[in-house]
Amino acid sequence: MIYLDYQSTTPLAPEAFAAMEPWLKNGFANPHSAHAAGRAAAAAVEFARDQVAALLPPGGRVIFTSGATEAINLAIFGCGLPVIAASTEHAAVLDCVHALHGQLLAVNDESTLQSLPGKGRWHATRVTEGEGDQPPPIAANPLNHGLLGVPRYTGEELLAVMLVNNEIGTIQPVAELAAATHAQGGLFLCDAVQAYGRMPIPDGPDLIAISAHKIHGPKGIGALWVRDGVQLLPQILGGGQEQGMRSGTLSPALCAGFGAAAKLAADRMEIDAANVAVLWDRATAALANWTINGPTTARYKGNLNIRREGLDAARLISECRNIAFSAGSACASGSGRPSHVLRAIGLTDAQAKSSIRLGFGRYTTAEEIDIAAEAINRAAEAML
Repeated sequence: MIYLDYQSTTPLAPEAFAAMEPWLKNGFANPHSAHAAGRAAAAAVEFARDQVAALLPPGGRVIFTSGATEAINLAIFGCGLPVIAASTEHAAVLDCVHALHGQLLAVNDESTLQSLPGKGRWHATRVTEGEGDQPPPIAANPLNHGLLGVPRYTGEELLAVMLVNNEIGTIQPVAELAAATHAQGGLFLCDAVQAYGRMPIPDGPDLIAISAHKIHGPKGIGALWVRDGVQLLPQILGGGQEQGMRSGTLSPALCAGFGAAAKLAADRMEIDAANVAVLWDRATAALANWTINGPTTARYKGNLNIRREGLDAARLISECRNIAFSAGSACASGSGRPSHVLRAIGLTDAQAKSSIRLGFGRYTTAEEIDIAAEAINRAAEAML
């Protein structure tokens, strides 16, 4: 099996497994207990917390969660502010926006949110039932006055924009967006799941959500970084174990695995980035007959989202049984609906359904890229 679904999850690093193993075998004590075994487990948790925090901006704290989805929920519901989000955000953000009857920034270009609110305010469409995943198409920049009706951004709100898009790899200028948000009195939430451990996380956000299993760590653990001075209300009650913000018994094994994966990512960041760049060049050359979805410059190169007109992506995935790749986010893969991200950047339903996402990284080889590209091209040609 050739694994090309790194945006969905990454293989567990041997170093992360080794860090977890003692806490799965003998170090099973509750880290919230006062006895010696519990204190040892607590020390392992705090050691891992420091390792995770080392890849995040200074001046904040790391709150362990069950994953990035819980971290995002804690950030959005915990801050108690109205929320605005880009239409290309992950479902974990968009579903929270819907639940709060919030607002959505329309995004219909294939690059970044280039226009900052230099003259005052964001302008956003109101999210209503059934509209959040497919904002109305517009002909110009979504932040320009007059195109989307009256201004919706008033300052004391939470703006959510991810650093690297999970479906098309777009890198957003979150430092500038955060500065503009702060200038208007708001807070900024960054979903950094696809960026953490792969590139430096810029300073600026007030809240940052991350996940271990995207950086070769274990599933079942993530974290929310909270800037000093930002106050949140806990969303899970029952003991207040995790700094009073997240009740429940922490797993020292999961924390240790997360920490080890973060340390390894820090040590290997330049090496991994160089490998990804080589693989991107190789894959795009081998798949030259495909159209790339999203930008080719302001993009994380471990994400290759491509399409061929008239192709059935679901059938192609079935035909290429020895290659693991996807038609988009794993969180929405069973819905049958076209990708809301691809629709938001202007693709039609047919174009979105003819698109596939290839994700590669640390353990991917050039030979695997060559074999996979040949098989995908062969299967696609047979279908067209």
